[in-house]
Amino acid sequence: MKYIVFILFTVLTNAAAQLMLKQGMLTLGPLSFTADTLIARVFQIVFNPWVFAGLVTFVISMASHLYVLSKVELSFAYPFLSLAYVAVAVFAFVLFKEDLNSWRIAGIAFICVGTVLIAQSGRGGHATDTVETAELSKINVAASEISR
Repeated sequence: MKYIVFILFTVLTNAAAQLMLKQGMLTLGPLSFTADTLIARVFQIVFNPWVFAGLVTFVISMASHLYVLSKVELSFAYPFLSLAYVAVAVFAFVLFKEDLNSWRIAGIAFICVGTVLIAQSGRGGHATDTVETAELSKINVAASEISR
């Protein structure tokens, strides 16, 4: 559980990236491509300030996630990313006036309950200590072989 701050940082940067990408695409308007304008349009999208910021934020989120994966079990860390759905739905409702109907709210509730259940599985330290315990075992075996 000591890496929960990094996990939540990953979730929030992932959600922020989605919101920035949406804002960028709203500023660009509906997309249309032709063979003549395809490359120019791709550059226009990528270098839109909101889209570019969203892509950079995704890179930061991925770097944070890689750090988390080096410390905890994948089956513990990965489900937390579903909280990004919750954050995106709430902020899209607030910022973009998107629909947040009863079905979406029910889905968000299920996601939150599932994430809490998964978080409880890491309370005993099993999720965070597995990598460190495996490494210590390797060191102990190597030390005993050297002392022979």
